[in-house]
Amino acid sequence: MMNRRMRRAIAGTLALTALGATACTDTTVEPKSAVTEANAFTSPLAYQQFLARVYSGLAISGQQGPAGRGDIQGIDEGFSQYVRLLWSAQQLPSDETVLGWGDVGLPELNTQLWGSANPFLVALYYRVFFQVSMANEFLRQTADARLAERGVAAGLQAEIQTYRAEARFLRALSYYHGMDLFGSIPLVDETFPVGSTPPQQATRQQIYDFVVSELTAIIPNLPASTPQNYGRATRAAGQMLLAKVYLNAQVYTGTPRWSEARQAVEQVIASPHTLDPNPRRPFMADNHTSPEIIFPVIQDGVRTRTWGGMTFIIHASCGGNQMQDSNFGISGCWWGLRMKPQAFSRFSAGDGRAATFFTSGQTVAVASIGDWFAGIPAAKFSNRTSGGAAGSDPTHVDTDFPMFRLADAYLMYAEAVVRGGGGNPALALQYVNALRERAFGNNANNITAPQLTLDFILDERSRELLWEGHRRQDLVRFGLFTGGTYLWSWKGGTQAGVATAAFRNLYPLPASELVANPNLTQNPGY
Repeated sequence: MMNRRMRRAIAGTLALTALGATACTDTTVEPKSAVTEANAFTSPLAYQQFLARVYSGLAISGQQGPAGRGDIQGIDEGFSQYVRLLWSAQQLPSDETVLGWGDVGLPELNTQLWGSANPFLVALYYRVFFQVSMANEFLRQTADARLAERGVAAGLQAEIQTYRAEARFLRALSYYHGMDLFGSIPLVDETFPVGSTPPQQATRQQIYDFVVSELTAIIPNLPASTPQNYGRATRAAGQMLLAKVYLNAQVYTGTPRWSEARQAVEQVIASPHTLDPNPRRPFMADNHTSPEIIFPVIQDGVRTRTWGGMTFIIHASCGGNQMQDSNFGISGCWWGLRMKPQAFSRFSAGDGRAATFFTSGQTVAVASIGDWFAGIPAAKFSNRTSGGAAGSDPTHVDTDFPMFRLADAYLMYAEAVVRGGGGNPALALQYVNALRERAFGNNANNITAPQLTLDFILDERSRELLWEGHRRQDLVRFGLFTGGTYLWSWKGGTQAGVATAAFRNLYPLPASELVANPNLTQNPGY
């Protein structure tokens, strides 16, 4: 199974990292290391190991386990992991999540009051370009001319072409995140000369065009969706990412692409992935067995130890007198994450998706961000398997992060149809009701065609995809993230919520990066 193969390969990749990225995200600085391409690629396995390191850049935070030789400087290494930064940026400023810790920069994320020196946003920007740098270097080292120079056998060369498609997917994924979060950013591919002048800033339209072009080109060359390829960028994952880009195209470019989003997500739905009959398994320590997960970020309590990702989400969701850490397969609760009242109020009686909420001793209202007992904890994710067994380690969890899963594809199809993207309205209704039947255990709470509105879809996305790292993007796409049309607790820094300025639909470019690269212009408002 690729899950295990990838984890084994990760263990042998760390020496190769110096070839794959710079110390931070400066894509113009030559990497310095005793490791060179002459001594790194002496084994056919080295190519798989290098690719595994690009994958693992989404999961691990540095060069030696959970702490030590971190990839990103200027921030606690545990905070610097890709999923943790991405998740925090998409969840904390939204109407779903609050994190009660007082670390520098976190309170501002809860309230949409961040600035261009916020350490979490700075690290997220750098993490995006760290991934881009590693993918670019992999592509440089696997160009046809390089392979010919090394005398790589024809069979391995053919396999490397698939690896190259996967690396391009991973680069497109990070550019998608960069475009979504920061807007206009540098666009650097493997042809950009290492050690040359700082790159120019590309427009959001140019980043969008690049990502669409890359995905369209590589999808046919990606691996098929099979259990053996779990953890890899499959064709279904490529189509899902393309659908995500199209679904948000109006935000990115000003031009809607609802029909294209619908067509891409149809390909995802037609793939071998199916809804998991066990609605809890996609969020548990054996979720690598779930047929629903399209693209995960692999976590492993033994081989990919990190203080970020699912280790953070599961531990920080636990606290109080009613939650026992052992029930979630962990040792120790971190007392941090709770729901904002708007998210909790969307769930009705009988909705099994609310079964992991802990209400005893908690208030629904969040009168104080720093008070654990203010807000309802949601233990959606667990380090126990669907059979009840604990994960391999009680500190660093086995639960993979489900970046893309089929339930999201169902809701994306429905939204594209309702927005006028063509397709079959009856099928859209069927997909939404399939999720509701799974959640409630019966069809008594199914909706009718007139009820399938955009407002309903936005709420259903919050119920089905709660705490999965989509909410800020969804609210931006629906025109509700900033402004005063929709207020929620602590939006703008008050418990009742106040309007925020539209420029906060984008995060600022790091102030430090503006100094390092004079070709960059800050996003308006910062």
